[in-house]
Amino acid sequence: MTTDAPQHTVDHLFHLLISQGDADYIGEKVSQLQHCLQAAHLAQSAGSDEETILAALLHDIGQFLPEDAAEAMMTEQGSVGRQGHEQLGATYLAELGFSRKVCDLVGAHVVAKRYLTAIDKSYYDGLSDASRMSLRFQGGPFTSPEVEDFERDPIFPAKVALRKWDDQAKVVGLVVPEVDAYRPMALRHLLLQSS
Repeated sequence: MTTDAPQHTVDHLFHLLISQGDADYIGEKVSQLQHCLQAAHLAQSAGSDEETILAALLHDIGQFLPEDAAEAMMTEQGSVGRQGHEQLGATYLAELGFSRKVCDLVGAHVVAKRYLTAIDKSYYDGLSDASRMSLRFQGGPFTSPEVEDFERDPIFPAKVALRKWDDQAKVVGLVVPEVDAYRPMALRHLLLQSS
């Protein structure tokens, strides 16, 4: 198989990140793209594998898709993101050929917040106002049976780590690698999936 299809996919995906990335990040003080780049940088700095780094970079891709792809969650203060953006993003990435692990991590970054708010009150207290507001639309903290079920997932630690990077990736003015720094990694990943 040639590299044309994966190269085209990476070009398309990264163009989407860059062209849509300057959008407001639901009440946060960084752009959507800055948030994604900071999350990927945190994953890489933690020594994560490439699938986890790519999932961190792409965890909010569902927010970048066309307006009609997901309905905005609205509050009196405005939008707190797109309803179901995590599943929309996971499905989109699966269609592009990303691995199950990448898609599972992307698809779980909201439920991981629900998990963490259920087990750690200090985690909830540390959430930004926008993140607390969106939690209400996302189902609120897990119940005890949901906590137990989530902890049985073999990649549950990676899901929790990605969620924590998501929460930390909101630092105004933080200088991190640009999106093109992840291009070889994404291409390598897609080539591996297609072989």
